[in-house]
Amino acid sequence: MNKCIACGTCAEKCPRKVANEYNAALDKRKAIYVQYAQAVPLKYTIDAEHCIYFEKGKCKACEKFCPTGAIDFADQEKELSLKVGAVVIAPGANVYDPAVYDVYGYKRFANVVTSLEFERMLSATGPYGGHLLRPADGKEPEKIGWLQCVGSRDIHPGTNPYCSGVCCTYAIKEAIVAKEHLRNLAATVFYIDIRTHGKDFEKYYNRAKEMGVRFVRARIGKVRPADAKGNLRLCYTNEAGARIEEDFDLLVLSVGLQPAVRTKHLASTLDILLDQYGFVETPTFKPVSTSRGGIYICGTANGPKDIPDAVMEASAAACAASCSLAKVRGTLAREKPTVPLQEVSSEKPRIGVFVCNCGVNIGGVVRVPEVVDYAKNLPNVAYAEENLFSCSQDVQEAIRQVIIAERLNRIVVAACSPRTHEPLFRETLESAGLSKYLFEMANIRNQDSWVHQNDPDAATLKAKDLVRMAVAKAALLAPLEEQHFPITQTALVVGGGLAGMQAALSIADSGFAVHLVEKTAQLGGQANHIQWNWKGQDVQAFRTLLEEKIRQHPLINIHLGTEIDYVNGFVGNFRSTLRKTGSGRQAITVEHGVIVLATGARPYKPEEHLYGKHPHVFIWHELDELVVRQDPTVAEARCGVFIQCVGSRNQERPYCSRICCSYSLTAALKIKKINPRVNLYILYRDIRTYGLREDLYAKARSQGIMFIRYDSQNPPKVTVGEDGALEITVVDQVLRRLVKLQPDFINLASAIVPSAVDELARILKVAVNQEGFFQEAHVKLRPVDFATDGIFVCGLAHYPKDVDESLTQAMAAASRAVAVLAKKQWVSSGQVARIDETTCVGCQGCAQVCPYGAVEYVERERICQVNVALCKGCGSCAAACPSGSARLLGFERQQLHAQITAFMQA
Repeated sequence: MNKCIACGTCAEKCPRKVANEYNAALDKRKAIYVQYAQAVPLKYTIDAEHCIYFEKGKCKACEKFCPTGAIDFADQEKELSLKVGAVVIAPGANVYDPAVYDVYGYKRFANVVTSLEFERMLSATGPYGGHLLRPADGKEPEKIGWLQCVGSRDIHPGTNPYCSGVCCTYAIKEAIVAKEHLRNLAATVFYIDIRTHGKDFEKYYNRAKEMGVRFVRARIGKVRPADAKGNLRLCYTNEAGARIEEDFDLLVLSVGLQPAVRTKHLASTLDILLDQYGFVETPTFKPVSTSRGGIYICGTANGPKDIPDAVMEASAAACAASCSLAKVRGTLAREKPTVPLQEVSSEKPRIGVFVCNCGVNIGGVVRVPEVVDYAKNLPNVAYAEENLFSCSQDVQEAIRQVIIAERLNRIVVAACSPRTHEPLFRETLESAGLSKYLFEMANIRNQDSWVHQNDPDAATLKAKDLVRMAVAKAALLAPLEEQHFPITQTALVVGGGLAGMQAALSIADSGFAVHLVEKTAQLGGQANHIQWNWKGQDVQAFRTLLEEKIRQHPLINIHLGTEIDYVNGFVGNFRSTLRKTGSGRQAITVEHGVIVLATGARPYKPEEHLYGKHPHVFIWHELDELVVRQDPTVAEARCGVFIQCVGSRNQERPYCSRICCSYSLTAALKIKKINPRVNLYILYRDIRTYGLREDLYAKARSQGIMFIRYDSQNPPKVTVGEDGALEITVVDQVLRRLVKLQPDFINLASAIVPSAVDELARILKVAVNQEGFFQEAHVKLRPVDFATDGIFVCGLAHYPKDVDESLTQAMAAASRAVAVLAKKQWVSSGQVARIDETTCVGCQGCAQVCPYGAVEYVERERICQVNVALCKGCGSCAAACPSGSARLLGFERQQLHAQITAFMQA
């Protein structure tokens, strides 16, 4: 593994081709292969089951041609014994195989594919090189249909009764991407309920409709051939009750998730419990814990979930492990040895140029020896050589030795992408005693050999251009200074609801002090009004227990009736002024290294449906309180109605509030339990009991709770009759008839709306989205981080979510916060912006364009300054500055001009 540099020579020479499982067997791979293009680590592996040598005892072509001697046919499996304090398991899930219950002709009809196969068909690294083609004949499809809930929400043998949670959104994504590939493509999604419950997912659904994706509510019963050309015919009943037959070029089966095959064996080995479906069982209020202490779970192994939720859960599992190991943190850590850096600023540039051959990747197109000879004659170049694979461990050591022996003080590597390899080469420079900022890369792979793969002359000429430009810049490089800031190992958590309390407790259990700030006079937030979760478990008992732990924890300092008045500083070094909300406006100042925002949200108070005008029209906790005390309003009611999506999924709030469907079904089942004779109706647009919450929907139907779907353009109308009783009229979309109900009470599933956080967002310089929820740095890669380092978000402040999801995200935010607090110091990059105060005119153009709030205006001196701890080196300020006072270190104007001049000298 240490010798393999992923050149691909072994696979090129291997004579055996087998089905490529990564591309869903739609194409072939070699018996020695990289599983997928972005694999980490990027190493080749031998498929012993299909290798000719292991089959017949001969061949070894890969060993013969491997340039680094990385092939070892004598290698054996090794059993490792590790002593650990905690275990995190993430065995993932499998996708449903539609051949198990075959009603759609999968495997019988070539143009019926699964959604995973379709993903590979769309991919640039897929079987068709990113071109959307039909498997049967290689033609571009003109009409594609997506069939939802294949293997999910189904009770037939071999299928799964739960919702897989991800299928609706990924089908919408596939339809949008397919239309981007083929502009005139007709895309249709056949669905039962559209479940776009994630953050911004509803907007994505609306975007698909605007792009012309057609959505048809229908469950497809059968697929049959339409003709001899491979087209397929669907038979279905539309919402008007008409029988429709429609032909498609290609059908995509949106297959769901199910427990991975290995999960059952792993659970047996670890002695942990599985649920009825084979997912790992977790306690509701400990969402990443298993039935065995010290073993934690994350990802789809404990239930279907989308990528953002899986990533958050991974951080939460890390948090749980961190808490359990807090007392021994760092006891096994070793300091990396450092080499004193040479002072070379006053020396004449002696540039070393290392040109990577990289096998077929570069050397197969670019005439590398010619480029090396050219580099030797460039100004200030003292040494130039060709390396077969510059990124390999032995070549890195060789480069280090050359730097020392040849007294090189600037380095240029012409190879692949600096995005992936620059940190490696910079590390090599530091090991040789050179500043890592005395390094420049020329990308002669992505920008050259891959672009001009059919024109070696053009590729070689361009490689020379790129090397000449890199050398010109390298001659002007100077060592850059990194700033080291001590970290205040204390956290500030804003918001004392369930998420805030859980984040504070997790950070404190990890061994760090916490200031917990709550603007009201009590802890608990919205949890004070929640009686039970979607599993029917007692939220109030948990809230009380959590609050007791918070109040008794020696590292948690609680500030009730307090708001954030002012914050300055940066990651590791924040200073905040806290002010009492009552009389006197007493203020205190606290210093802390990180901030967790858990400011919560609240239910929308409807203006529609007679809320506030009739005593028997309720929302959320108002109904819960009646159920808890078994008030006659519900205990003796003959009829009750729940209206969904009140204030959600409209023009003003174009998002799904996520928890409303599960709540209404839970409340309805509670009412049914105390009053079995009551007739309950749920008026809905789409029932969104995602994941294992589908059990609620099934149970509600089995209990006789009735569901009436209404259209958003024709919502239910609530009136009061002559006798003062409530009346509802609604058009049933299934019956296509007007239905009139006379309920004893109505409950409105009103939207979850964010707290007013604009002022706090302004103080902290963090983003909120159009609806007022805090905006994370990246929905998948950094789902609890802000773009500003050291500030994190969790709970309803981020987006509506259930109790267990809020707790998970709180632990995830705590994990990210602890990762900062556990460090001794924060090191800024050397490639940051600087402003020349002698020429700055104070126009503040730099401050206006800085996306990270790193530029500050000094009123007294009428100049702008850069806070290097906040600066990310994007260069926006340098581009915007009219006086040239703002500059980006490592990308100075004279360095860029030198590159341009060198290019023009060709």
